[in-house]
Amino acid sequence: MRSLMRFNMVMPELDRAENGRRHQAMLEMCRYGDANGFSGISLEEHHGAFNGWSSSPLILAGLIFGASTNLSITISALLVPLHDPIRIAEDIAALDLASGGRLVVIAGIGYRPEEYALHGKDWATRGAQMDHSIATMLSAWTGEPFEYNGATVTVTPAPSTQPHPMLMLGGTSKIAARRSARFGLPFFAAAHVPGLAEYYNEQCAANGTNGFFMAASESTAMVHVSEDPDKAWDQFGHHFLHEAKVYAGWQTPDIHSAVHSEATTVEELRAEGTYQILTPDECVEKCKTMGPFDALTMHPLCGGMPLEEAWSSIRLVAEAVIPEVG
Repeated sequence: MRSLMRFNMVMPELDRAENGRRHQAMLEMCRYGDANGFSGISLEEHHGAFNGWSSSPLILAGLIFGASTNLSITISALLVPLHDPIRIAEDIAALDLASGGRLVVIAGIGYRPEEYALHGKDWATRGAQMDHSIATMLSAWTGEPFEYNGATVTVTPAPSTQPHPMLMLGGTSKIAARRSARFGLPFFAAAHVPGLAEYYNEQCAANGTNGFFMAASESTAMVHVSEDPDKAWDQFGHHFLHEAKVYAGWQTPDIHSAVHSEATTVEELRAEGTYQILTPDECVEKCKTMGPFDALTMHPLCGGMPLEEAWSSIRLVAEAVIPEVG
């Protein structure tokens, strides 16, 4: 069983000193997880959020790699068109070299026009920007000369992972599936969309490329572990609700996500099951029913969760869950 920790560093009422403590605690949690059986870390990218929703996942990944020896890191997703493609190709190559290939990047196009405006990018041409960036990154990682913006360039050093660091394209649309197949890259769907896997495979066949399809489980949930779930929901449920409501506010009708919530109250959120507070025994039973590609995803700092409660949840998993399920 894979056990993951998700960090997006959300903090409803931003305070610089407290935010610093929370970032430092996040690294301590990664060190602890690395030494106590956790498999990996999940990071993500958003910009301009009033609650500090993580804007620098590549930087955080480097810090976490420096604090661990075994943890893998998945960035889900890196909003590729918002970056200079040569710069992030270099950054990802450096992380791949330093970590021994422990980085997985899911490239996303994004769905918030305000993020494009913040970075001076044209929302209307985001598809072309995505194509240009992906092509540039793949060429850069060869370590060979290639044509870029009218000049012949070479990007060094090349990454250690061959033919390149693990790069997947993310999305839930047929456009995203076609792009992934055209580049011969694996495709990750952020939610279960009927027929999308078949469509992606058809596009791979039409393009003569090889790839594979992955999707978030229909039973995806953010898990917190407590000896008394009822008490924990009463005391800390508002932290989960904060994140759920902010994220729901960013969604549009054409966006799908396995962790999308319609809840407006803590009670509704608990009933949905997208966020779960389980006892250690309940968590063990949940893990035993998981499929081979599922993972136990902890979200210890969710929505500004107090540090002591975050630590309690992580330690309960390390001491009472992981030893029981492997």
